[in-house]
Amino acid sequence: MPKTIKEERLRWVLPIISKELKLKEVARVCPHSQRSLERWVALYKSRGALGLVPQSTRPKTNPKETPIRIKERVIELRKATQRCSLKLKWKLEKEGISLHKNTIQKIIRKEGLVRKYRIRKLKYKYVKVPLGKGDLVEIDVKFVPETIKNKRYYQFTAIDCATRWRYLKIYDNYANSDSTDFLQELIKITPFRIRTIKTDNGSNFTNRYTGYLKSSDPFNPRLHNFDLLCQKHNILHYLIDPGKPAQNGKVERSHRTDQETFYDRNRFKTLEDLKTKIKIWNAEYNNDEHCALNGKTPNEMLELLTIQEPTNVCG
Repeated sequence: MPKTIKEERLRWVLPIISKELKLKEVARVCPHSQRSLERWVALYKSRGALGLVPQSTRPKTNPKETPIRIKERVIELRKATQRCSLKLKWKLEKEGISLHKNTIQKIIRKEGLVRKYRIRKLKYKYVKVPLGKGDLVEIDVKFVPETIKNKRYYQFTAIDCATRWRYLKIYDNYANSDSTDFLQELIKITPFRIRTIKTDNGSNFTNRYTGYLKSSDPFNPRLHNFDLLCQKHNILHYLIDPGKPAQNGKVERSHRTDQETFYDRNRFKTLEDLKTKIKIWNAEYNNDEHCALNGKTPNEMLELLTIQEPTNVCG
């Protein structure tokens, strides 16, 4: 029995070449078509037995193939920014390069620039309500992973859920006074009125789980300084359920971006160096395209919602 494609073809071609059988007679019993037999006979006559070795039918070139300069630009942007294919698509469009996100994903995958592992995420189903700027602002604290002169620092983060506009500030502690100071700074610097704030159940944001039971009157406990400041500025303060950080998902996701794009790529010699670099990084974040905003930046989304905001007309 033939072991290769070449031997299989020789099995049917040699009787025709030696004139033992006619091509039409062989075609009646051959599982292959008469046209294939004619082509194999012609190849054998011109090149011998080597002509029956199967050749790749893959085209040498593709007129629709992405130009090499564009591929190199995609690879360069991916290595520099670690952005997903959709964000890279938007960045390339600003450079005048139109490329489908699936094509960009193929280029990234072929170069081995994809994540080596995937973490299965728990998906929670929540009712999504359309929000305006300042309707809901998430606040959380992140440990600065690298110590500076053996001292730990903390990053306070506030992100607007509607526009993804952020404000960051570094503190040397995360006590109650630091939380209230951050909120006061946030109220001054935000280009919109804050109506609602959502935080976790940390003792620097609430005393529901640490102070209520110690209160002399549990039914009328003493409020946390953070809550008192919220009441002063007519701001509602919501708490997420214990052990459910996904309910504060936008600020948690932004912390992951901070870790991968900022902290993993920078080293800080002094506290002033850290504060300077994080200001630059926050400005870059607010001017970066976001998938959740369909390619708009937080600053662009903030401007868009400002234009769409109805104006009060006094009659």
